[in-house]
Amino acid sequence: MAKRKLAAAREILGEGHFVRLVRDGRWEFAERNNCQGVVAVIAVTAEDQLILTEQFRPAVGKLVIDIAAGLSGDEPGQQDEELALSAQRELLEETGYVAKKLVHVADCPSSPGLTNEIFSYFVARKVQKQGTGGGVSHEQITVHTPAVATISRWLKRQVKLGKLIDPKVYAALYFVLKSRS
Repeated sequence: MAKRKLAAAREILGEGHFVRLVRDGRWEFAERNNCQGVVAVIAVTAEDQLILTEQFRPAVGKLVIDIAAGLSGDEPGQQDEELALSAQRELLEETGYVAKKLVHVADCPSSPGLTNEIFSYFVARKVQKQGTGGGVSHEQITVHTPAVATISRWLKRQVKLGKLIDPKVYAALYFVLKSRS
């Protein structure tokens, strides 16, 4: 994860297992303290379906529609895991799909006024189902495969059902459509 040089006045306000809260001058923000990066996978099937995940997120108290994503280098013995390898692992764990090839397309801050977290986005085309997905033991992920051609209607239905759409979904659609022009 790219880090800028912090001012000497940097102060750790609190620290948990996954994040710490710091003050740098007037700014207070959260930073990851257990990984080297974060990956997000824009996976599309040969049938032109976007692979999406759904899981309850306690921070917002709702089900959230997202793309496969997760931490890189957070497991003991895998602190130097390559981002592309992390992306492959997250895709399989969360969705049950695998990709023969991943293409890195962007590094984007998730919420630059709140956290230092940078997502490394990868595109995977013609992914194939190989497992059940659903995430690791503490996750309860539902996998969805809406057609890209009708995804706007599908997303609107999910919002009407009270779910939130993570902005990574809209970024994913941008990269899917951009690759077609």
